[in-house]
Amino acid sequence: MKALQLARPRTWLRIDVAEPPAPGPDEVLLRVERVGICGTDLGGYLGKMPFFSYPRIPGHELGVEVLSTGPGVTNVKPGDRCSVEPYLNCQKCHACERGFTNCCEHNETLGVMCDGGLAERILLPARKLHVANSLTPDQCALVETLAIGCHAVVRGNPKSGENILILGAGPIGLSALEFAKLSGARPIVMDISEGRLAFVRDTMGVPDTILVRGDESDVQSLSYITGGRMAHVVIDATGSHKSMVRGMEFCAFAGRVVFVGITQQNLEFPHAPFMHRRELTLLASRNAHSKDFTRIIGLIEEGKIDTAPWITHHAAFDDVAEVFPSWLMPETGVIKAVVNMD
Repeated sequence: MKALQLARPRTWLRIDVAEPPAPGPDEVLLRVERVGICGTDLGGYLGKMPFFSYPRIPGHELGVEVLSTGPGVTNVKPGDRCSVEPYLNCQKCHACERGFTNCCEHNETLGVMCDGGLAERILLPARKLHVANSLTPDQCALVETLAIGCHAVVRGNPKSGENILILGAGPIGLSALEFAKLSGARPIVMDISEGRLAFVRDTMGVPDTILVRGDESDVQSLSYITGGRMAHVVIDATGSHKSMVRGMEFCAFAGRVVFVGITQQNLEFPHAPFMHRRELTLLASRNAHSKDFTRIIGLIEEGKIDTAPWITHHAAFDDVAEVFPSWLMPETGVIKAVVNMD
């Protein structure tokens, strides 16, 4: 069975792996149809993703078809199209017992800590499948990206009429933007790329954008847009430590800052003028919950989330190693790349 492996940073290998065994109790054998590529995959390729280990078969944004089910499986049947919740939680640790399955103490995310979906077939626990027969394979592969943004916005808990600032207009920032719009808050987006901000304005219908210049003018621009109120919620989706340490500058008094991007750098920021004086709340956002996947599938089915603009690039499985480096280049205009496994 064919698969793609990152043997080490920047090194793809086309490999043959053993076929998965027949599904056991509560397991499902799946045919992989689509694999979405996200910042985690790009970071793994570059050697900059802190949770990534090598060699590794990536792939955690998956659209799959059920081939067969093991004993005890009742939530899916052969032929079902599904989105995959790729966070393999232990179900036994203190976090899992309290319902925080997204930050399980022993979590293994597909394609990051264990081998993922850049293979023809995979075996997964049935509890990690979300039936989405009315969605296309491409849409199924987008659900996990959207779930990351959904959870980040839930963490920030924006209220109707508040300002929610999203730093970074990459896929995770755009997924957060979808749910910022649905929250009733006023979304504002900052990015270093005018091209991405144009996408936010022209395609996602969000007029309030700020081109980051890295100086006090960014704060002044936000103050002007918000009438001096600043952002009640700031979501940093950049993964850049330089951006993350500036998040508090943009926050309103008694506001919330959410870090959904990941960095390996230490973060240092002045405590007194921002964190303490403004009595800010600093939050992390990791992975997503099962209910987020259910919600997103429903929103796509209802037409409340339009996935059409998201996927800008496709690649066949056999072409991934060649084209993957180009997806790192801003000039290629990648919003979301998807691998066709057919």
